[in-house]
Amino acid sequence: MHEEMRRAFSLLSGKWKLEIMWLLNQRMYRFGELRKAIPGVTQHMLTAQLRELEADGLVSRTVFAEVPPRVEYEITAKARGLGPTMEALTVWWNEYGKTVPVKPGARGRKAKGI
Repeated sequence: MHEEMRRAFSLLSGKWKLEIMWLLNQRMYRFGELRKAIPGVTQHMLTAQLRELEADGLVSRTVFAEVPPRVEYEITAKARGLGPTMEALTVWWNEYGKTVPVKPGARGRKAKGI
């Protein structure tokens, strides 16, 4: 069972995947909406994470033949099976979240001279 759980965890491992899945569990999003909803994510990283989630069958991508092109993302039926897990995490956070230390928001290297 250890190997199976490792594979399950790897589907959602990634800097932004859980946040993406949490948002998409609530509703369908366009790319720009997702980017605005996730502070700190770059366009490149969001694209990479969405592609991985799509390849794993957890997110579907719909492209509309419009000018400018419109792309919408939503979770698949397979990913909806994670709904109870996300709900359990929400319940856990509501009970214990205030006891979790706040970490500094800055990530990565700081610019020289700062």
